[in-house]
Amino acid sequence: MSRLEAKKPSICRREPLTGERAGASLAALRGLVTSCYGPAGRLKQLHNGRGGPVATTSHSAALLAGLPVSHPVLKVLTAAVRNHVACFSDGGLFTAILCCNLVENVQRLGLTPTTVIKLNKHLLSLCTRYLKSEVCACRIPVDFGSTQILLSLVRSILTSKPACMLIAKEIDHISTLILRAFLLTIPEDAQEHIILGKSIIVPLKGQRVIDSAVLPGILIEVSEVQLMKILPIRKSDSFKVAVFCVSLSGDLSDTGEGTLLVSYGVSLENAALDQLFNLGRQLVSDHVDLVLCQKVIHPSLKQFLRTHHIIAVDRIGVSLMEPLSKVTGTRPIGSLGSLSPSSYGTVKDLCIAKFGCKHFFHLIPNKATVCSLLLCNRNDTAWDELKTRYEPESVLRDERCSQTELQLITEAFCSALESLAGSLEHDGGEVLTDDKYGHFWSVQANLPSAVNWPDLPSRCGCGLYSSQEELSWSFLRSAHHHLPPQTCLSHEAKGSADTLTLDCFTAKLSGLQVAVETASLILDLSCVIEDTN
Repeated sequence: MSRLEAKKPSICRREPLTGERAGASLAALRGLVTSCYGPAGRLKQLHNGRGGPVATTSHSAALLAGLPVSHPVLKVLTAAVRNHVACFSDGGLFTAILCCNLVENVQRLGLTPTTVIKLNKHLLSLCTRYLKSEVCACRIPVDFGSTQILLSLVRSILTSKPACMLIAKEIDHISTLILRAFLLTIPEDAQEHIILGKSIIVPLKGQRVIDSAVLPGILIEVSEVQLMKILPIRKSDSFKVAVFCVSLSGDLSDTGEGTLLVSYGVSLENAALDQLFNLGRQLVSDHVDLVLCQKVIHPSLKQFLRTHHIIAVDRIGVSLMEPLSKVTGTRPIGSLGSLSPSSYGTVKDLCIAKFGCKHFFHLIPNKATVCSLLLCNRNDTAWDELKTRYEPESVLRDERCSQTELQLITEAFCSALESLAGSLEHDGGEVLTDDKYGHFWSVQANLPSAVNWPDLPSRCGCGLYSSQEELSWSFLRSAHHHLPPQTCLSHEAKGSADTLTLDCFTAKLSGLQVAVETASLILDLSCVIEDTN
């Protein structure tokens, strides 16, 4: 027997942000995510020194998942960003860059963390209050009577992911399908409070992007052999469906813990099979047309159901249980006991579908609030990337800080936001802002002094305004006059551009809050206890 080493004591590291390692790690992470940010962001290739697959991506979820971090500060930051992306599927790079900027800017001030955290919280509340107000010009309201704004949003997301390897025609096609899939999840009899349906992504790798499609209902992948055993059913009315989340294989794995008493001469296998046949007879007497099972159906039960013209499909998986409940209008059956009439659901129609080399069993619902998006792309990497693409006075009085501290922290906060906006430029150009709308404009670097400014940027970064509107510009980080908030955008302005570059407002608002709160948490770290065993 080998000797066991004595357990080493944990190490307590004080002031984790003061060391050179923390600053270098934070700067390295900021440089990585900044280079990927925005519509013109650069790609990164991730692989480890031991070999294995190589991932090409600019998506924050893939970047942070494949990036091993050891410093406690980076672990806190990446965990917060990944949790945000898990909830909103967007805004991860925005959140990470802003959080890094805030931490680095505040570190240079040398102020106490308590003062910084309280003032950052107040500045966040000011930003949030403005962004949620009716006068906020950062928002474009969605008009469901027109698809222009919604299509622009989807196109913006797809265009910002070059690893998807989509040409303009394919981007338009995928954007239209994604929008159609979303609209299919909206109930026809929608009231004031809408409960959306479900959109299921069905992967088809190695196929042409243009072959992608949207179908109402659920596609259940089946093998060609299994498909040959399914008898065609023709009915004028709807089909009765039984959905099981319990195993119908006849094994005893689902009986739970405890002691099982078996009488002498009784065969457990035969008893389990008799119970399955009793269930099958009840399904036949209740005129069920389709049996769907999350797990395995015993071959003998399958044959019994087939002889009575009942379609049986098993191994569906847990991911389709919730969509099946919405399509059929009933909850999955979790026992083998007596079934009531309310245990069954219905679907409008059943059919067989083939896409590429895959065969599917297509369930068409009575009300189309669930749809299947068949998403095609050329290879695994491109498909994975495509899938991951849907008051100062009161503060001075309450927090007991000086006017100088307030000014320093406010400037650091604004500088972090300006650096974030400047991260959109990746070609060495200059970033300008106009004095009327405060929008982002990009021009080439080292311009001559006698340049005619209106001739340089044709449109702002989002495409909403043109340079022919008698605007004046200033460099992003230069001293500029106070920019009065503009009112909400007019319909004429929104219709002036054919294609807008948009972002999801909810994801950005949450990203702002997560960035500030995570930066405050990191700044408040006084010591880190690390287990070295």
